[in-house]
Formats: sequence, structure tokens, C-alpha cells
Amino acid sequence: MRPHAPDEPFLDPAVPALLAKIGSYPQHHGGLGVVRTLGRAGVTVHAVVEDRLTPVALSRHLSRAFVRPTTGLERPDVLLAALLGIGRSVGTPCVAVPTDDEAAILIAEHADVLSEYFLLPRVSPGLPRLLAGKASLHAICEELGVGSPRSRAPADRDELVDAGRELGFPVILKNRDAWTRLRTPAVGSTTAIHDERGLLDHFPPGVLPPVLVQEYIPRERAEDWITHLYCGAGGEPQVVFTGLKLRSWPPHAGVTTRAVALSNPALGELAADLCRRVGYSGVADLDWRYDGRDGRYKLVDFNPRTGAQFRLFETVHAVDVVRAMHLDLTGRGVSPAPQADGRVFVAGHLDLPSVMAWLREEHRLPPGLLPGPETERAWLSGEDPLPAVVEAFRFLGTVARRVGRDVRARGVRGRS
Repeated sequence: MRPHAPDEPFLDPAVPALLAKIGSYPQHHGGLGVVRTLGRAGVTVHAVVEDRLTPVALSRHLSRAFVRPTTGLERPDVLLAALLGIGRSVGTPCVAVPTDDEAAILIAEHADVLSEYFLLPRVSPGLPRLLAGKASLHAICEELGVGSPRSRAPADRDELVDAGRELGFPVILKNRDAWTRLRTPAVGSTTAIHDERGLLDHFPPGVLPPVLVQEYIPRERAEDWITHLYCGAGGEPQVVFTGLKLRSWPPHAGVTTRAVALSNPALGELAADLCRRVGYSGVADLDWRYDGRDGRYKLVDFNPRTGAQFRLFETVHAVDVVRAMHLDLTGRGVSPAPQADGRVFVAGHLDLPSVMAWLREEHRLPPGLLPGPETERAWLSGEDPLPAVVEAFRFLGTVARRVGRDVRARGVRGRS
């Protein structure tokens, strides 16, 4: 970590933090980033984990792991009771850092009860749910005049067909709401559908799960940008970062595997102004697509929580969005400072298949393959090596299980 500037206060080591999560995603580099950035600053960090052998649980910067496996199918009162129990166990007010939309929504909607144990941003209880919902976010963008891809939220198969014909193929399918992606998912992840037959085949006759149908912005005319912010009381941004997404997995729609911090004042102000106007307070991770057809940035996703690649961004005083939140909620304030441009984020093994996909599509290697001095690695760390080792074993196990399922499926089809 670079030393703090003289006018930048240190984080308060007397106030611990809790990594909060709902759902099973043990191989999540964003959670590890939270533990490392606060732990390196001298903050005691606790975390909710799926088991004691997750990468986060084995980080040297973690003080205590609370093994609380969840699926997102639990009743809200059960999840709330678990969070309150952890707060009582910690024994002193701590900063809660959510890494998924469901945890952020639960915390916001029950802040009046949770504030006895946690230091929380002052945000309207229902706002994170509206911002995380794809259809409700699109409605907010339309109301405020913020660019957004044309979208439809069909209620049945007839409206689904109408949406495809109106928007034109290919179309993008997304789970419409935060909780439904775990309870009644329409798609496993963001999915492109190329024709009407494919659209109908994707949803067998019956009740249509909550889905958003979104126009496809041709990637030949587009750029994928990200903004990460921390906003204080009243939605006033304390830090605003912008960066360009270079690769993702799955390609063009999935997790960021390589990105570069790049100042974009126009986009930064667009994101900051949106947060001011809706009064959003807390950490936010926004995905934008620059549409070369009309020259507008269009908001694709608003995640009211810490993003997986947040460690891409720092100010020149080494303050990222998580440190900014801790500084603000402990009353220490965040000194204005520009972002550190040129930093590169790489998500390790996930970047390899994205490189292969690029090579297959473009018939050439992508730029920026070799790490530079300002590269932030999602997993590898010389002073905290064990999480990367554990993640490698878990990743290989995941690959082996998927290959085994594919082999068994082909065997069944062959016998049929």
C-alpha cells in the first residue's frame, strides 16, 4: 500500500468491518479484496463465509470467519436474525460491506434494526431494491433522462414475443430482480438470444419467470465502461472512479477479467449526478455501454454494493471505495483527490478463457497480455498467498465437475 498523504486520515483501527453476503459464491475475488484492503489499513475484518476453506476464510488479513452458508431461498427474517447474531458476537459497532445485491437490499430495508450493531450509509430503505432491479432501473433512467438500452419486462409469452419483435434480434435476457435471480431464475447469467424460435425455446409453455428483455448494442460500435463510487449522506459522491472494461468471461457479458482505470470526466459526472438526484448513499458499481450509434453512455446495471473489481480503483492517496466508506462512516472524512490512472485489474484464471475467446473471434492476441507495475491481481499476493492456492484447487475442482457433467450428458444423448 502506498503511504497516506499528510492530509489523508488513517482508517480508524478501533472500528471493525464485516464482509456481508447472501448466496453461495465461495470463489469471489471481490470479497477477498474487501478483506485485504481493510486489513492492510489496520482494520479488524470479519467475514460471512460458506465454509472454513474458502479463499477469504484463509486470508491472513481476516480476523474471524462466521460460517453461515445461505442460498437466498431463506426467509428475510431468518437472514436478518443471522446478521443480528453476528453483530452481537462482534460486540462493537462495525462497518457492514455487502458484496451482493441481496445483502445490500436486506441491510438497507432493515437498517433501523441493524444500526444497533452496524455503521450503515443513510439511504432510503427501498432505493437499493429499485436500483438493483433491471426494469425499475430502466424506469428511473427514463424518468431522469439518463441513457439506458431499450428494455421490456414481459408478463407472459405473448408479451415476450412482442418484446423480441419490437427490440429486434439479437436480444439480451437478464434476471429482472435481485432476489428472483436466486429463487426463480429466468437465465443463469446475461444471455443473448438470436431469433424468435430461440426465445420461445428458452421458456417452455407455462408461467414466465421474471425476465428483462433488452436491446443488443452491437459490440463493433460499443465500449464497456464501469464507474465505482462511494456516496455519503444525501447522495453526495465522496470518490468517483471510471475505467474501461477490456475483457470479461463469458465474453461481452460476464465478470470483468481485465480492465484499466481511465479518467472519463463526462462519465464520472453522469454517474455522480444520477446518485445525487436519486439520493443514493453507499458504495455503488455501475456498468455502462457507450453506444457509437448515437454517442451516448447507456446504463446497463446499477449494483448498490461493492463490485468484484473495485480494487482496480484508488485515489492517488490509496483510497478505494471500501476505504472511503469506512472513513466516512467513522467520521474521519475523505480528502478530495484524483484517481490513480493506468492501474490494471486482472482476474487471474478467468482471464485465460476470455483471451482464448478473443483469439477465436479476432484471429489475433488481445492487447495488454503481460502484467505491468500497476497491475492489481484478483488472487495473487506475495504477502497473502494462501487464498490464491486454495482458489486454484477449488477452480480445478469446479472445472472437473463441469467436464464430468458434460461427458455424462453426451453419454445419455448417445444412448438415446
